[in-house]
Formats: sequence, structure tokens, C-alpha cells
Amino acid sequence: MHVVGSRAIWGVIACVALAGQAWAADGGGAAGAREAKVAALMQRVAGNGPQLRAFLQAMPKGADLHNHVGGSNYAEDFLRWADEDQGCIARDTHQLLPPPCGEGTVPARGLAARDAAFFSATVDALSMRNFVQGNAAASGHDQFFSTFARFGSSQARRPDAIAATLEQAARDRVSYVELIANPAQSAELGKRAGALDWNASDLAANLAPLQAQLPALVEAAKADTAALDAGVAQLLRCGQADASIGCGVRYRYVPYALRTLPAPVVFGQMLMGYAVVQADPQRYAGVNIVAPEDNPVALRDYRLHMAMFKLLSARYPQVPLTLHAGELSLGLVPPADLRFHIRDAVAIGARRIGHGVDIGYEDDAAGLLRQMKAQHVAVEINLTSNDVILGVKGSDHPLPMYLAAGVPVVLSTDDEGVSRSDMTHEYQRAVTEQGLGYATLKQVARNGLTYSFAPGQSLWDADGRTPVAACAGSLVSGSADARCKALLEGSEKARLQWQLERDFVAFETQQLAEARR
Repeated sequence: MHVVGSRAIWGVIACVALAGQAWAADGGGAAGAREAKVAALMQRVAGNGPQLRAFLQAMPKGADLHNHVGGSNYAEDFLRWADEDQGCIARDTHQLLPPPCGEGTVPARGLAARDAAFFSATVDALSMRNFVQGNAAASGHDQFFSTFARFGSSQARRPDAIAATLEQAARDRVSYVELIANPAQSAELGKRAGALDWNASDLAANLAPLQAQLPALVEAAKADTAALDAGVAQLLRCGQADASIGCGVRYRYVPYALRTLPAPVVFGQMLMGYAVVQADPQRYAGVNIVAPEDNPVALRDYRLHMAMFKLLSARYPQVPLTLHAGELSLGLVPPADLRFHIRDAVAIGARRIGHGVDIGYEDDAAGLLRQMKAQHVAVEINLTSNDVILGVKGSDHPLPMYLAAGVPVVLSTDDEGVSRSDMTHEYQRAVTEQGLGYATLKQVARNGLTYSFAPGQSLWDADGRTPVAACAGSLVSGSADARCKALLEGSEKARLQWQLERDFVAFETQQLAEARR
């Protein structure tokens, strides 16, 4: 797992009972009483937005497992970078363009001071700000997805985009992020696949000519990603006295295929994703598939894409999958297209489902939920995104359905910059809109690390709730014995989880102390 900066996380927590200060995870005695008191505190402020925000801002949140690079950045970030790069903005579409600025464009340099109205309109065009459902030519769905074409695709600012995302994660008390992002070589292999004599009846027959091209592309991707990470660390000043808080956030990349492209291109992108994850597991975590699921090509080829995943997973069995599935609603697509997307993704081995909004429309939804629980398939819930894209919120959202069925749930941000949200806001919506209590939020935060693709053994059994034998006693006492220390030393995931438990204790202790003042 990639760490921003050189300090290993074990150095932070090696002395787990430092200076004799033992702590205890919840589950018994004083720890359980402490959690109950903090839960009551949260309940008292739940009806007041600012108070609840302050409480949740300080709460440790584990991981963000569904975070699209680019979509995670605010429009103001893109405009600042365009200003610094002397970029341009299309007057009619507000698309960001490289210099020089020709006819029909506006220079980004000094725009905020020179033309505040156009600056503000550009922020709106690059995000969901001021969008009102039904009062615009485009739907929320179309407005959301149209923003990505306006960002521009400059690789030069990729380090800035990631650095900004990590700093925001740190402010939200997120300690680990899986960033949905491709190396440039993904598009290249997709392009080469698109030029092949495609064998539609035998997917495996298309592998040989592409695999011969993989070694050079994978090595180039590894080198580019190493340089990218070095650029991120430099921007964040990691290892320096004035290092940014973003240096404390661990992150890895999740490459993807674009499901709206021709099948050969999708296959090539998918193959590149598998290959780079296998070759560089310290930086790349797993493979995904993205883009509007309701797109006609995406709908037509859905089962073809699942067949591609099945084939490639057999060739690369160690590469985990997290798949966008069920990001659909009735009316956006016909009922027939709501019946199988999540089930098919689970069937081909997805370990996490992104969105899963249409679960109630799946054939034998109850059986599918039981299967997800039994197989420990987590669902990545994106409350704000589901609201602004699909119009699904409140009692229409399936979050309570997943919780009631015992399916592991994580909260994530999706595209927090486009949505004008952040992880704390997702937690706040979970409380005010979905009625989650403090104990459930803590479990959701734990789940983020447990069901992440961070390497190493988990502190928790597959159910995400029961401590593994090696650390069961230590989690109660708050002091790692020799057996637990051995597990922590050998597992990045366990170290992150152990630190989260320490952070919970510190947070709860601080909240109770402030309540007594």
C-alpha cells in the first residue's frame, strides 16, 4: 500500500500501550459505557445541523473506497489551476481549455476578480452547485456526467488533484482512500484492442495479441505512477517540518474500464487494469468499471462485460473486483434492466458493489441480500451522489434494506467535488436522512478498512465484527500482546484498523470531556 511520505505507519503505533496508556475498543465494561454516552451525545445534537456537523467532523471515519479522481476535486480547484497555467474557458460551454485562448474563449487568469459572474457560472457548470431538478434543460443525471468533459484531461495537474483529495480526506478524518484512476497506458491498450480483428464469439482468443504488448505498457505504467506519487508527496511537503495533513492518508489506485465504449476497447482497458494491479499491488488495489450504467451501450453490453471480468479473473485470480452495479432507478431505465445487474456482478466475484441502488428491483432481492451477507460482499453507499444523479434519497434509498439484511455497508463520497459534498456530509446524511445511530456509524467506519483492498490480515473476522483470535484480548485490554503485535507487524490493514480503534477512544474521550465543561 502506498504511503505519502516515508514514515511507516507502524512507527506511529508500535508502542500500542505507550507510556502505560492502555485503551479498549468497545464491547464491554467501561468501553461499552463510554460508547453509549457518546451515542447519547450525538442523539442530542442530531436535530441541529451545525452541532451535528461539528461532532461528525471530528469522528474518525476509516476509509473512502469509492472516490473518483477528478470528480473528487471542487470546481474552484480546477479554476485555480487554470489561472496558474494561463488556461482558457469556452464562453458557451464553460469547458476548460489549454492556452492560447482563441475566439470564443475567456482567459482564466484573474477571472474571479475580472468577471465574478462568469467565474460563478463556470463553477455551476463544473458541478451540481445551484442545480435545481426540473428547472434546467438537463436532468441531474445529465448535468452531473456532463461536468467531466468540461474539466479537461491534463495529466500535468494529476498530482494536484490527488493532493487536494488527500487533504480533504484528512480533514474528514479518513485514513485510507482507494482512488478510482487509470494510468495513461489503459487508454493506449484500449486503443490497440480496438484496432484488432475482434473475435466476438471467443473472448479468450483476443488475449494473445494483447498480452504480448502488456510487459512494456505495465512497466511504463509503474514508472509513471511512481513519478505521480513522488509529485503528490512533493506538493504535500511530506517528510518536511511543515508537511500537509494529507501526508497521513494512505492511498492506492483502482484502475477501471469505461463501460460506454466499444467492446474491444473495454476489454483492453480491463486487461490493463488486471495486469497493473498484479504487477504493482503496492500502488494498485483492484479493478472497476465506470461510466453511466444506463447508457445504451452499457446496458446492451452489461453481460458481455461480466463475461470479460469472469475470463480475466480466471487469468488473474489474485486481483480483486469492486464494480459499479445497480446505479439505476425506475424510469431512468425499463424495469427489465433493474433485475440482474447487482446479481451478475456478485456472481462473477465482485467483492464490493458500488452504489447498488436498484437492489429492491432485483429478481429475488431477499435471496441476493442473503448471498451478499454470506459471501461478505460489501456495498459502497453514496448518499449525495444517489440523490443528485438518480433523485433517490430518504425513504426511497436502500441503505436500511442492506443494513437490515446484514450486508456490510461502507459510506463513500463518489465525486465529492462535483456533488459539492465531503465524507462528513455523507455521515451527516446517514444520521439525519437515514436515521443511523452512533454505534452503526462506528461499524460503517470499521467496514471501510475491513472491506478495503489494503494488504494483510484483518483485525476482524470475515463478518467485520468479531475480533480475530490473535487480537481479541488485546482489543478489549487496549494493549497488544506478543501474538497481536506479530499480526500488526505483518499487516498494513490490521495496523490501520488498530489505529482506528485508538482514534475512536481518543474521540469519545474528548467528546465526553467537552460535554462536562
